[in-house]
Amino acid sequence: MTVDVTRDKETGVAVVTLNRPHRHNALDRATIDELVAAWREFRHDDGVRAVVLTGAGERAFCTGIDRDLDVPQPSSPYSMDDPLLNVGPKANDLWKPVIAAVNGMACGGAFYLLGEAEFVVADERATFFDPHTTYGMVSAYESVYLAQRMPPGEVARLTLMGSAERMSARRAYETGLVSEVTAPGGALAAAVRCAAAVAAHPTEAVQGTVRAVWAATEAARDRAFAQAPQLIALGNLPPDRQAELFNSRTAKDFRVR
Repeated sequence: MTVDVTRDKETGVAVVTLNRPHRHNALDRATIDELVAAWREFRHDDGVRAVVLTGAGERAFCTGIDRDLDVPQPSSPYSMDDPLLNVGPKANDLWKPVIAAVNGMACGGAFYLLGEAEFVVADERATFFDPHTTYGMVSAYESVYLAQRMPPGEVARLTLMGSAERMSARRAYETGLVSEVTAPGGALAAAVRCAAAVAAHPTEAVQGTVRAVWAATEAARDRAFAQAPQLIALGNLPPDRQAELFNSRTAKDFRVR
């Protein structure tokens, strides 16, 4: 199992933990499938009224899709298979609130998960970045999710700077990506406290509110997503060139702001 799920029957809070710390909690096929199964199971579990999503270890919340995952693509520039499009709770029709607790790095495909969380609590040591452009890839879906929470200029900087710069938890708080910054090691406990408070409210009202907030941005997101496959097909370097850039990376300095 690469996803751990615990439930507190007294508070109604479930904690979902990405458990691949040796791979910085990157998402392989098994992890994706287990996340989808967990979201869909929660829909039928009335004992779960709020969920916290976090990553195992101190180094990373999630670093996106595992580079070893092979995703064959259709030859048409109008079609694309993205295994992360269905990895989040909203994509699986779960309207119980999900709060993300971020420790360490959150980058790339992690924004599919953060983008479908109600809000984000981060350890002050957490950092956020998007390496797509560094490796010759278009940041399409990630940028859309980020633009739902942050000013466009901040999204542009985060995505265009690639691996050259990381956004600190404090700056993420200032731009609206993060709602609370905790002391080192405190993100999970803070997120669980928030989830317990929410879970104590009448669940029908809570889920209706989650759905209302999502509806406020749903139309714009869907229109932007419709353009993403073509942008990726036009802008991505060939896979072998992407791999060459990725494998030639060095432990060069990056700036945290």
